[in-house]
Order: sequence, then structure tokens, then C-alpha cells
Amino acid sequence: MKRLTIKDIAKEFNVSISTVSKALNDSYEISVSTKEKIQKFAKEKNYKPNFNALSLKNRQTKTIGIIIPNMLNYFFAQVFNGIEKVANEKGYKIISCISNESFNKEVEIIEMLSNGSIDGFILSLSEETIVKNDYKHFEETINNGTPIVMFDRVAENIDCDKVVTDNFDSARSTVAHLVKSGHKNIAFISTISNLEIGKRRNLGYLKGLEDANLPVDTNLIINIDDDYKNYESILTPIFANNKIDCVLATDESSAIAAMKVAIKKGHKIPENFSVISFSNGILARHSSPRMTTVSQHGEIMGATAAKMLIDRLDKKTEEKKPQTIVVKTDLVVRNSTKRI
Repeated sequence: MKRLTIKDIAKEFNVSISTVSKALNDSYEISVSTKEKIQKFAKEKNYKPNFNALSLKNRQTKTIGIIIPNMLNYFFAQVFNGIEKVANEKGYKIISCISNESFNKEVEIIEMLSNGSIDGFILSLSEETIVKNDYKHFEETINNGTPIVMFDRVAENIDCDKVVTDNFDSARSTVAHLVKSGHKNIAFISTISNLEIGKRRNLGYLKGLEDANLPVDTNLIINIDDDYKNYESILTPIFANNKIDCVLATDESSAIAAMKVAIKKGHKIPENFSVISFSNGILARHSSPRMTTVSQHGEIMGATAAKMLIDRLDKKTEEKKPQTIVVKTDLVVRNSTKRI
């Protein structure tokens, strides 16, 4: 059953949240009859106060809640490092949780930590939340006085601070780089086609082809949502039946699978086949050959998100409207692409 919030009580009696808060705290500013009614209702409904919402102004835990969608993605580890550095410098502790791409888990974590355990959240949306398009748990949290900063996967219609990557522009400019290297049959492999960031990268890829006057071959837009262990077996027949001379992938695992399939097919990397992946993690640095990547600067993203949240908590930007900061990507050229 959904926990009763101070907002629900306010709605019941058609009064403001602040009136309910004062009534529950037995304030002299509220009439005795109103206080009694509100207190009786709260008791009957087994209302548990959300200490963050009731007394955020005069108490701070100096703790931030971090929610990341999965722990296998090196990009999220980089973001986490960036958050931790800034939090330590500013005297904040962190509680980190993993939603495991689950909507229910995400809701559960928010409810668990919103009882006064933390002062604010830094989070990236779970895949299920995006697919469900249900963001009520974030709205309630913000309305109850707990600020949220979203990064990478964000909900456009939620009024909070956000840190994002220039997904469209970076995919577009990466295609331009591949075209300059002499490639014409550029495949796009996405493991995040149902996420907004995946859609933006796909659109950037298509714009890059358009800029270069290259036709769109839908067979070369490969959406995989299977387990990473099956990537090679999924890609092998696609590579066998289509003319492909390079790959832009949304993640390192699918890029490495593509690299292996290309080598098995007899391609030489980077002489006549190139591979580029988003993210700039351990896999790319240790693959053979070492992989060219679109670096999303996870640490900068994490540090930016932490600074935004702490500035709001320390009342430096309390009155400011929420803002969105775009972190620009860089192409880190290694051995999986030809030098231009």
C-alpha cells in the first residue's frame, strides 16, 4: 500500500502542505479545531512523518542518495567516481543503490531513502521506468522538498536539474569521421534502442549519413536487446548477408562482438574495417586492437551532477530555476580506426 504523504493530508482537508506540517507540529499558528482534525486523521491513517519533507530547512543528514540503473556499465562507474570526489570535498557522504533497470526497485529505493536518510538524489532512470513513462515517484519526492539531479537518462517533463551528453551531435560527427576515413557502409548497433539516449544516437547516425549523401540501409541499423553473451551469434549472419565496412556501436560489449565477427570474416582492423563505440571504459582500452571511442566523460558528468545538487542543498541555487547542463563528448582515437 502506498505510504500516506503530507501532500495527501493537505489534499484531504483542502489546505496547504505548510498548514498540515504546522498542525502536525502543534504550532500555535493553526487553530485548535484544525489541528485536532488533522492530527486525528493522521493517526487513524497511520501517517509516518517524512522528516526530510517536514524539517528539511533545519536539519541535514549531509548524505546524498545515488541510484544507478546497472553495475555492469563502466560509464556508470565513472559517473560514480565523479560524484564521490565532489561529495568528499564538500563533506557529504553517499548511499549508492542499483535499480537493476527495474521500475519497482527504483520506487522502493526512493521510498526507503526519502524518510530522512538523505538530503537529495542523483540518479539515472531505469529502463522499465522509461518504457512505463511513469515518473510520479520523482514528482512526489521533489514536491516533498527533496531535490533530484538526473544524469544521462533523464525525464524531460520532470522539473529538476539534469546533466546530459550531446548524443545526437556526437553520433553525427562520429559518422562524419568514419566517412572521412573512406567508409561508406556504416552499420549502427544499438543495445539501448528503447531509451531516449539510444534514439538520439540513432537520429545522429542518420543525420551523419544524410550529411555525407549516403543512402540509409535499414539492414545496417541493428537493434539488440539480448544478453551480451549472444551478441556475436546475432551479428554473424547480419555481417555475412550485408556489405559492412565499419560499425558505430552504442556500447563497448556490442562493439567488441562486432570486431570479433569482422575479424572472423577476414576483415583487417583498421586497414579495411573500423569500429567505434560510445563510452570510454576498460573494455575499449584492453580490446585487441584497442578501440576508438566516443568518450562521454562520465567523471565530469558525475562531478557536475554532485556540484549542482550540493549547491541546491547548501542554498546557493535554491531560488534558481532547474537547469540542464550538456557535457560535450570527445573522440578518443585508438587502433580500431584509421588515422585521418
